[in-house]
Amino acid sequence: MRIRRTFAAVIAAAALAGLGLTGAATASAAPTVAVTENPTPGECIDGGGKVGANNICEGGTRNGELVD
Repeated sequence: MRIRRTFAAVIAAAALAGLGLTGAATASAAPTVAVTENPTPGECIDGGGKVGANNICEGGTRNGELVD
């Protein structure tokens, strides 16, 4: 009887440890970042910015990006 309880406790601990490792691996996965192309002058302006010196979008949502 004692062996069955010990065995059940070991199995339960292993199962919980496995679930913990799986959850930790899922939570620590790096988020993916979409790669976008450089904006056109119209996209820079539509985003609230303006094309500045050296074709850099200044302001708005595309701030600092090189304009094609």
